[in-house]
Amino acid sequence: MPMIETINLTKRYGELVALDNLNLSIEEGACFGFIGPNGAGKTTTIKILATLLKPSSGQAQIAGLTVGYQNRLIRPQIGYVPDFMGAYEDMVVTEYLEFFAAAYNIHGQQRRKVVRDVLELTDLGYKATAEVNSLSRGMQQRLSIARVLLHDPKVLLMDEPASGLDPRARIEIRELLKELKRMGKTILISSHILHELAELCNTVGIIERGQLLFSGTVEAILKRAKVGHVIHVGVVDRLEMAAEAVATVPGVEKVRIVSGDGTAVGGSGRHLHVEYNEQRGGSYTDLANILVNQGYRLTQFTEEPVNLETAFMRLTKGLVQ
Repeated sequence: MPMIETINLTKRYGELVALDNLNLSIEEGACFGFIGPNGAGKTTTIKILATLLKPSSGQAQIAGLTVGYQNRLIRPQIGYVPDFMGAYEDMVVTEYLEFFAAAYNIHGQQRRKVVRDVLELTDLGYKATAEVNSLSRGMQQRLSIARVLLHDPKVLLMDEPASGLDPRARIEIRELLKELKRMGKTILISSHILHELAELCNTVGIIERGQLLFSGTVEAILKRAKVGHVIHVGVVDRLEMAAEAVATVPGVEKVRIVSGDGTAVGGSGRHLHVEYNEQRGGSYTDLANILVNQGYRLTQFTEEPVNLETAFMRLTKGLVQ
């Protein structure tokens, strides 16, 4: 049985359909990356799973328990990390954690031990007596994660936990999430930092306009997005003539001359940016043989890899509700 499952999950706000028959299945212990444009329905999905919103139709389940009907049983199983945390004024870190521990009926010696443990796990022990509002954005996010770990939930629902963080804070959050993954937590995380999701998650889902476009492994999504090859070709001289020669090769769909940074013609490192479709020709490696046979000396012949960011751009249209 999946740890997280949605079945034809739909959420409407009047005429607006925020979620349209969403079907997700996330196994226990998986780290699932949820990606999509702003307004695609990611936060709505997470809030329904966190029992904060009621679906208009369909079902959402956590550990076999149905959202909307068994919320009191679901809430001890989950930890919800929003993109921005809130705290009472003048509350220090330990008070903040003890307040939420008490809400989960953790008392006495056990509460003090649990608070100590989560502070150590999130590397916030040295900030135990600091005011919450004095913490940096990155530390507040780590504290928010510490808060949801107090009752040792099986499922973590994280909505843009690295939003607005500087590079060092993002790395620290990423390493913390890796540790939680090693602990066997089931994690659903939405983020716009796609290269970090590719490193962290074993499965991903792409949502657009409330509909799930794809769900599966990172390798599967990269394979699906790779409809052709992008080749960078450098020659010693006669670059314009080389471009004309390459353009006549079967399978070549587009050729342009770009600079070293790949954004404009001119400047150092000028080379050919070749879009090649093997379904319309032979192997793209034939391009090198053709150019060499015509007397061109190659300085570069590399294929541009498809990563999660390029896959996302190819599979979505940038549409919002």
